[in-house]
Amino acid sequence: MSGVNRQTVDLSKYPDLVVIYLGMRMNMLRGLKTMIGFGPRIQQSVDAKPEGLLLHENLLFTLFPPHFGMRQYWRDFESLERWTRSEPHRIWWQNFLKDSGGTGFWHETYFMRGGMEAIYDDMNHSVGMMRFAELKPARGPMFGARVRSGRMGEAPAPPLREQDLYQ
Repeated sequence: MSGVNRQTVDLSKYPDLVVIYLGMRMNMLRGLKTMIGFGPRIQQSVDAKPEGLLLHENLLFTLFPPHFGMRQYWRDFESLERWTRSEPHRIWWQNFLKDSGGTGFWHETYFMRGGMEAIYDDMNHSVGMMRFAELKPARGPMFGARVRSGRMGEAPAPPLREQDLYQ
């Protein structure tokens, strides 16, 4: 009789590992065009092998309405944060925060050393932690991922400042 081939992983080389799930969901018909437009751009950014990105995987949450996503493994938060402040991500984020293009976007981030953070933008359908945890405005100190996750140190300049978004 043979049993299940159980295996595990040795993560000791990745003490600061960060796992982030990201998703984009169509809220209205024009959102399909937005989502289709992001596919090739995201693939190009992954193909560029950003410093610190260990693995990128595409996910399908639901086919109707379309809700696509990805899971990424980053060496550390600083690598992830640095990439979000660089091109092309910075431009994508600035444009999205001004107009979501008929979509909703979310991410949930988990840290090997403890802690989590999440953001939900224009999500008209509850996903992940927003299905059980109290929702609060992502304003003031909760605007950026560094503070939401309890990370110390000064954050690099954000892709878009809160005061520029809500003026």
